[in-house]
Amino acid sequence: MSGGAGAQAVPSAPADPAADASQSSTEQGQTQLGESFETESDRRDRIRDQRRQAFEDTKFDVQIRSYTLDRDKYDDTDSYAWALGGSVGLKTGYFRDRFAFGLTGYTSQPLDAPDDKDGTLLLAPGQEGYAVLGEAYAQFRLADGINLDVGRKAFDTPFVNRNDNRMTPNTFEAIFVQGVAGAAATGEWRFGGGYFDEIKERNSEEFVPMSVDAGASVDRGVYAAGGNYRKGGLSIGAVDYYSDDIINIFYTEARYALPLAESRELRLGAQYVDQQATGDELLKGTDFTGRQFGLKAELVLGPALLTAAYTGTDDETSMQSPWSGYPGFTSVQVEDFNRAGEDALLLRAAYGFPKLPGLSAYVLWVNGSDPDSPTEYARDEYDFNLQWSPAAGALKGLMFRLRYAYIDQDDGSDLSDFRLMVYYDPPKL
Repeated sequence: MSGGAGAQAVPSAPADPAADASQSSTEQGQTQLGESFETESDRRDRIRDQRRQAFEDTKFDVQIRSYTLDRDKYDDTDSYAWALGGSVGLKTGYFRDRFAFGLTGYTSQPLDAPDDKDGTLLLAPGQEGYAVLGEAYAQFRLADGINLDVGRKAFDTPFVNRNDNRMTPNTFEAIFVQGVAGAAATGEWRFGGGYFDEIKERNSEEFVPMSVDAGASVDRGVYAAGGNYRKGGLSIGAVDYYSDDIINIFYTEARYALPLAESRELRLGAQYVDQQATGDELLKGTDFTGRQFGLKAELVLGPALLTAAYTGTDDETSMQSPWSGYPGFTSVQVEDFNRAGEDALLLRAAYGFPKLPGLSAYVLWVNGSDPDSPTEYARDEYDFNLQWSPAAGALKGLMFRLRYAYIDQDDGSDLSDFRLMVYYDPPKL
């Protein structure tokens, strides 16, 4: 009986219908064991297909930035610069469905930068331009939803993050695993852990040890591990950062969103930070402990968002954030309001204009009480922000943002901070 189903073996490598029948006695539709599974030719074809797909999945990313910052400081000195730059990068698809590569170059060049007005962090010290390969990493897919990053890359966690509020972000030299597990119905877990060896600060070309960036004179990295659970309106998590002989930072946060009615929602949040010296106490040369807790309430009223927040810092030590922006609920445009003994209250109102898509604005006020230090004073910060980001049309990808802050300090001094940002993200290639 020829050609029947019983004559077939594994159908993954069938006989070639166009093959010369004089060179083989295998019937069309049959597969012999020696031709089963994956042949060397099949393997080469598969690798070529995967490589081709990885190149086809490669994404190129370009961003152009123009940034002006003008700050009149408490001591009546001025920092000013206008810079032009941005980034160019790529992320490949996965080769053999297992590993990919990423590269990003950053630059910031002066357009107007007087030598006597240094300090904006838009440029390198001395008002010099810079260019740096800030990202160069390999990413390995360990399992579905779990990746291992090795090399120089940007990361986003509460105390190790991009701090991307100037021309270019922080990036880090690290080996780090990140993943997502679960589903919306049962709850989603996000987790990560690894080791950060070096950091490139926002306005630098150099990668330096994490401990040196924190202010110590020794070479130490930072171990970090944490996770977050989210289900419905609930989000709760914690992360810990440990640097031997330098500092240990523990951070935890919980948020809950309660729907009230159509386009109405109440959001509640709480946070706690604990910082301590470790080992030989090389950061400050002495033992220290710092703690801060915070509470936040937000009310969504259609296109409006009203916010109130409070933070309280223990008397012993001011909080530190050497490798990121500070995540405190009352940390705003200029001040972090996390000095030792300082209590802070924030009120904020934001509005997105429904008839002008992409246009939004907010105003806020933060009052910080007298800290413990006799050389520091209570202060009030007032911020205004206007932003336009067209979501469609010829200007899609363009962002205009104007920010202004004014700080009034109890010793009679004040500070003003003006920023104008124009970012453009061309369509992805």
